[in-house]
Amino acid sequence: MEIHGLQKLTLLDFPGKTACTIFTGGCNFRCPFCHNALLVTDINNAETIDENEILRFLSGRKGLLDGVCITGGEPLLQKDIGEFIKKIKDMGFSVKVDTNGTFPEKLEELIEKGLVDYVAMDIKNSKEKYAETAGISNLDLSKIEKSVELLKQNKILYEFRTTVVEEYHTLSDIEKIAKWIGHSDYYIQHFVDSGNTICSDLHAVSDDIMHKMRDVAKPLVKNVQTRGI
Repeated sequence: MEIHGLQKLTLLDFPGKTACTIFTGGCNFRCPFCHNALLVTDINNAETIDENEILRFLSGRKGLLDGVCITGGEPLLQKDIGEFIKKIKDMGFSVKVDTNGTFPEKLEELIEKGLVDYVAMDIKNSKEKYAETAGISNLDLSKIEKSVELLKQNKILYEFRTTVVEEYHTLSDIEKIAKWIGHSDYYIQHFVDSGNTICSDLHAVSDDIMHKMRDVAKPLVKNVQTRGI
């Protein structure tokens, strides 16, 4: 496992759980607004953490933490992600995985083997603007569509989420996303410039626009909420 960060406690990342967050390195997207750019574009200079160090930490948190969030980068890029998660599950922790949805076969395998309890999948934008927003000109959208349909089978707890940026997202885009994901939990997230984004000079939409985006999505999904405002 290529691990580059550990947040020892989070009350926000795993709904209903007291958890820690593990940050993996590498991503197959180049989203201009990515707030973990060092884990995408400058991975060779990022500090690494040995897998055994993570497992020792978790061993000492049994009974104190409920779950473990695995994020990135893109965690499903990791060849041994399944083996790593099994070690965590064997300790008694619930596992949440964040993904961009480009590895539907690996995601399905994790679900079918009972290795993941909650999935948060990023929906970058409406289909026609997906490649631009992901920063990938030759994007295979069919893989993302397959992951969406997999999660909508309701075999596992999941959410879809979109980080909205003034330069990339409109009310129409959010409406199209909501129609696409249908009867699902959907979170519209406020963009925050971490100072470490891939592209500079990007802007958050106003709180008023965030509320309008929520209202546009509300009739089309099971549940919609905003985050970060």
